[in-house]
Amino acid sequence: MGQFILENQQQTEKLAKLLARACLADSAFVAKATSAKEAARRRRKILKHTLIFGLVGNLGAGKTTFIQAFAKGLGIKAKITSPTFVLMKNYKNLYHLDCYRIKNSKDVLDLDFKEIISIPKNIIMIEWAEKIRKILPKNTIWIKFEILGKNERKIKIS
Repeated sequence: MGQFILENQQQTEKLAKLLARACLADSAFVAKATSAKEAARRRRKILKHTLIFGLVGNLGAGKTTFIQAFAKGLGIKAKITSPTFVLMKNYKNLYHLDCYRIKNSKDVLDLDFKEIISIPKNIIMIEWAEKIRKILPKNTIWIKFEILGKNERKIKIS
């Protein structure tokens, strides 16, 4: 999808908000349908699958900052903190997972993960997603964070 060199945290936040707004644009397209039948057709066309984002990168690379800005871009007002110790937090239809402490990818399944990813309106953001790669669907969107300097990051979305 793209590679971005970002010089500061504000640019990282802007990219995350733009991505969130793109997700909302699809939802607005569905909402503008003139009938329930048309809305269902549009939803099937656009939201065939749950949106799953796998975030990968070293500590301090900007994964949590990105998710916080993404949530703001979705219009979520709650304070977003990394769920390192609880593993998952839910904000409306946004699910935020942190797999840093996961030893076995099957541990995530105990969180009703299969059910959560089966609902097309859900958006799932997973920090340290490489730890559960083998249970993620093929349509997972990967976001790789690389530290280039004190404030500079390379973010690759694929």
